[in-house]
Amino acid sequence: MIALKSILKGLSEWIIIIAIAFVLSIVIRNYLIDTRIVPSGSMLPTIQLQDRLIVDRAFYKYDTIERGDIIVFKAPEAADEDLDLVKRAIGLPGEKLEVKQGIVYINDKMLNEPYVVEPADYDYGPVEIPEDSYFMLGDNRRYSKDSHVWGFVPSDNILGRVLIRYWPLEGFGHLVKAPEVYFADKK
Repeated sequence: MIALKSILKGLSEWIIIIAIAFVLSIVIRNYLIDTRIVPSGSMLPTIQLQDRLIVDRAFYKYDTIERGDIIVFKAPEAADEDLDLVKRAIGLPGEKLEVKQGIVYINDKMLNEPYVVEPADYDYGPVEIPEDSYFMLGDNRRYSKDSHVWGFVPSDNILGRVLIRYWPLEGFGHLVKAPEVYFADKK
């Protein structure tokens, strides 16, 4: 009888520990940080296939997103995708955006994007980005299905900002923003 009580007490302690761990993991993933595995090459060369990313869900606010930030978001309906997507924020609410001869122009100023290896092979726009929406592009412009295909990303779809690539270890590091993103002097 004493052995049975001891076993039941140990079992109940394990059940409580597992329940607490489960609740904590749900809270952490939904409100603090999340992880993602990159399933496509749309962000090459910045992010490789199968890279593992840590996403900030707690400290970002969609109104603090800056040009160049790498964002995780629910695919817009027009994308016909079930997976969350990872792209770079290029156009911000209220801006005029155009892609001419593979170069992005924001409010008629050329955007310098050193992370893009091959420029886009399409023209797009000009369009005005609606309030509470963003224009997202993959760094691998020629092979990325992004806002130039399916349109703007509503701010309600944004899940978080990519903070760190944690795997593979040789690629470990911050991916918050490309500090080299700026407007070039020439038009």
